[in-house]
Amino acid sequence: MNVAWLHVAPVKGLRIEERESVELGLHGVDDDRRFCVVDETGRLLNGKRLAPLTTIAARFDMQTGHLHLRMPNGSSVGGTVAVGEPITVTIYGHAAPGHLVEGAWGAALSDELGRPVRLVRFDGPGNGHDRADDAAGATLLSTGSLERLREEANSAEPVDPRRFRMLIGVSGASAHEEDAWIGRRVRVGDAIVVPAGNVGRCVVTTRDPETAEPSLDTLELLARYRTGVTTTEPLAFGVWAHVERAGSVRLGDVVEVDP
Repeated sequence: MNVAWLHVAPVKGLRIEERESVELGLHGVDDDRRFCVVDETGRLLNGKRLAPLTTIAARFDMQTGHLHLRMPNGSSVGGTVAVGEPITVTIYGHAAPGHLVEGAWGAALSDELGRPVRLVRFDGPGNGHDRADDAAGATLLSTGSLERLREEANSAEPVDPRRFRMLIGVSGASAHEEDAWIGRRVRVGDAIVVPAGNVGRCVVTTRDPETAEPSLDTLELLARYRTGVTTTEPLAFGVWAHVERAGSVRLGDVVEVDP
């Protein structure tokens, strides 16, 4: 088995960025989900609550602190990030500490989304993950599972893995083979991860990653053909994992599962 893709999102909920390599730390990739968007009350906004977020691209340079956002119409905003007052963002029940980002990003996002929003930088890596309280540093999904979903949908087109916003794609595994990795050590490049549970799915996965328009009823498909399968979350597709050993992960790296 090999690494098929590496996907990150510097701003939680925004368009997936494809990478050739990442440094996987104990809390995940340092700049993955390092920022998020909140409304005027400080409530987290994501693709589930505000679908157009997924059409905005973001790039963040950890070395320089430079963040660049590109809107679907081609306009962009960028610069070195400076933060102001502290804020705590609630993400699926856990409190994630951060600071409001000063500058033009909030106004640019508000104009694009048609409502007042603010940009937040989380204080540390992993704070923006949905399972931060469980120290989830990585997610894995096999190309075999994507192929099975394509077959169930009776589609001639492959299923875009960006729908599922998973960090590591694995080729060479059978459909849903990753379910059996829970509790086992998985070597991915120079890193070792230990899957601890399934990832349950929401309406975001039904939308096209480019347009945010509904285009594939993933939830109906999973509910139908995965009925009766024992998983840690409903509508499960892929697994989340603790990082046991940090290390570099590159496209094409070997993936090995302990017996």
